[in-house]
Amino acid sequence: MPDLILKLQATDNVIVALQDLPAGEQVVLENDTYILPNGARAKHKFVTEDRQPGDPVRMYGVTVGRATQPIARGEVITTFNLKHEADAYGIAKRQPYTYQPPDASAFAQKTFMGYPRADGRVGTRNYWLVIPLVFCENRNVLMMKEAFERELGYGQTDRYRDQVREMLHLYQHGQTDVIKKMQPFVDAEQNKTLTQAPERPFNNVDGIRFLTHEMGCGGTRQDSAMLCELLAGYINNPNVAGATVLSLGCQHLQGDMLASAVKRQNPHGKKPILIYEQQAGTEYDMLSQAIKETFLHLIEINKIERQPTPLSQLCVGLKCGGSDGFSGLSANPAIGHLSDLLGALGGRTVLAEFPELCGAEQNLIDRMPDDAQAQKFIDLMETYAAQAEAAGSGFDMNPSPGNIKDGLITDAIKSAGAAKKGGLAWVADVLDYAEPVTAPGLNLLCTPGNDVEATTGMAGSGANLILFTTGLGTPTGNPVCPVVKISTNTALQTRMPDVIDFDSGPIIRGEQTIEQNGDALLNWLIGVASGEVLTKAEQLGQNDFIPWKRGVSL
Repeated sequence: MPDLILKLQATDNVIVALQDLPAGEQVVLENDTYILPNGARAKHKFVTEDRQPGDPVRMYGVTVGRATQPIARGEVITTFNLKHEADAYGIAKRQPYTYQPPDASAFAQKTFMGYPRADGRVGTRNYWLVIPLVFCENRNVLMMKEAFERELGYGQTDRYRDQVREMLHLYQHGQTDVIKKMQPFVDAEQNKTLTQAPERPFNNVDGIRFLTHEMGCGGTRQDSAMLCELLAGYINNPNVAGATVLSLGCQHLQGDMLASAVKRQNPHGKKPILIYEQQAGTEYDMLSQAIKETFLHLIEINKIERQPTPLSQLCVGLKCGGSDGFSGLSANPAIGHLSDLLGALGGRTVLAEFPELCGAEQNLIDRMPDDAQAQKFIDLMETYAAQAEAAGSGFDMNPSPGNIKDGLITDAIKSAGAAKKGGLAWVADVLDYAEPVTAPGLNLLCTPGNDVEATTGMAGSGANLILFTTGLGTPTGNPVCPVVKISTNTALQTRMPDVIDFDSGPIIRGEQTIEQNGDALLNWLIGVASGEVLTKAEQLGQNDFIPWKRGVSL
């Protein structure tokens, strides 16, 4: 029988309900009996001892809040009786840290089929990129998108268009009543995992990715510079073989700036970059030339073939979104174990979302290689927090209504669970937004907690896969980096099979350990990295791209 409750650390004074517990329920843990006067819904927490206003509440071994009202033993913590509170942190508080890497011998000889690049990195996909330097070119990017996707077979199946077509036919034949009685269209194939792409003329080109954005002009020069670094990172991403760049001509972000950034970030890269300027002539002339030369480069990159590649060439982003009270118990620690495995194999992982490290800072500082990296992390955290407060917000306001409803009452609770994605390994490097990932092991990347801004940043720093845990469900994807959605609970996987790729729910039911689930995920991920399995986001054509805008518009 699965456990009803769970206490994570000996010093914790809250216990997690793993199932719905009714009012008056009596539960026993470690020879202690607790009576729940009001019950507790699954994912929520009740206190192990009476708490008075000002008393700390601890979970995951750290402070996650302070009581604002009396909380009796067995009562559930809520936004009414608890406020966000986190432990102070700093270099002076560093404690000795020891770490024993997991046994990764079972994966040492395993490989994935990847696309080799001139700089020595390896892609899990082979994409051509079409990007605008400024929002004025978004329409032209979309014109190219329609032309290429329609003719080369990269578009998505338009089942919704078919639905509208059938309803229009019924309406035109006076059968409106039939429309009212129609059941939702059921696509028997929609929940099946695709094992290969449909027939296309370029078998080794996984797709052409067309990005649009609302930046490049009219904002601060700092935002244009940051956009430049981000777009350069996308061109340098190992999943990208080359890029077509559309420029208006008069915007802040110029073509030569982007070319310089690409070269500075990656001196050994040799990817073709085609840059076109609309103000040099007519739109038709520009797009016709861009289409012709892009097509010729597709012919060339189609000659690149997948080759057996060690798992050390994986660079995996670690992300959570639509989190719930099980995130820190199942999916997050499972991918944390996977992160430790990859680090032991020489691979790279990227932990982002700095607002969701609030309260976990000291543990990460203790794991830094030196004081310089620790200070960089502190500076990034404090600068970000100050900017949020200056805007009338703060990290304490991070949990969403959905987070709170499913047991994440304070940002410190959410963050302590989110940090589990980083496993236990030493931190190899600390990076600001759009800085390239180069160090093997665990890298910390400063991004917002916003799902798409974070995944956009991880792909821009070089991730060739992203693991995305969720307790509530989200369709988030990325244009150049496959995003694997991992459910924290099986009910979500059952409810949203069209967006969930992998289930960590067996951990909650006691059917798998965290390590077993993480091992299974890494084995399955080899198929994704090899292009043998498309993620659900890829199948849906979910290609989300939102640059992080730090400045103001001028």
